Amino acid sequence: MPTLSSPPPTRLADWPVRCAILIGKGLARLPWSWQLRLGRVLGFLLAGLLPSRRRAAQRNIELCFPDLSAAERKRRVRDSFAALGVGVFEFLRAWWGDIDRLRAVTRIEGLPVLQALIAEKRGILLISGHFLTLELCGRLLCDHAPLAGMYRAHDQRWMEFEVLRGRLRYAAAMFTRDELRGAIRHLKHGGILWYAPDQDMRGKDTVFAPFFGIPAASITATHQLARLTGAAVVPFFHRREGDRYVLRVEPPLPDFPSDDATADTARVNACIEAMVREAPEQYLWVHKRFKRRPAGESSLY
Repeated sequence: MPTLSSPPPTRLADWPVRCAILIGKGLARLPWSWQLRLGRVLGFLLAGLLPSRRRAAQRNIELCFPDLSAAERKRRVRDSFAALGVGVFEFLRAWWGDIDRLRAVTRIEGLPVLQALIAEKRGILLISGHFLTLELCGRLLCDHAPLAGMYRAHDQRWMEFEVLRGRLRYAAAMFTRDELRGAIRHLKHGGILWYAPDQDMRGKDTVFAPFFGIPAASITATHQLARLTGAAVVPFFHRREGDRYVLRVEPPLPDFPSDDATADTARVNACIEAMVREAPEQYLWVHKRFKRRPAGESSLY
């Protein structure tokens, strides 16, 4: 499990990143109303500056919402980039800012479900997707439960140090993707682990399971973690509504895990799809979710 050690030594090549971190910490402290406005402007700029990501978002939305008209898809892509820009500020505020203003306007549904499982001292695998609100909503939920998380470590050592330090202000623990033993031990001891299994990580433990009716390369880790630890698998919905947040904890998936890893992974994908349909513009559409195809199928991008 990553723990906060002393800061790494600074090399000349680190200074651009350190300057960017200082700017990020300053932006994290801007008034929330400013961050919303600036985030939408940033999203507009990112749509122009990242043409390959814009095309990926356009294609993903076309694949997942084939019934939308061309004008509706165009509007959804535009809204997704506006949410992407706001999401940058949401991450900065979660890591380095103050959330008192947001606590006052956040609604949390299903909290007794989580509290009952905690009282049972049963491990909880809290599953969600890669939504732009994930970091800030995770911090908001940490006010009510000792939440740990899994994440991909940053390649740049100063960014890794500062983000981990920011996260450990509110998270009970953080595990990198390579620290499965630590995550398993945490769950076996009744801990809560937030996990987002909705990206193609090209690991060996993957199957093709439906996501919006399209076979998507999906990791079976939720099935495996539940099987190894006996943890309850609990869907965690979260979204931004205007300038406030709605978090929802649902009851554990019944009869999970089964003996069929592919069927379990399809159930997890269906949960995340339901989350996306509730707040489609806030999903990370710039990720090429359907990049890997079953044998014999041509590329979708």
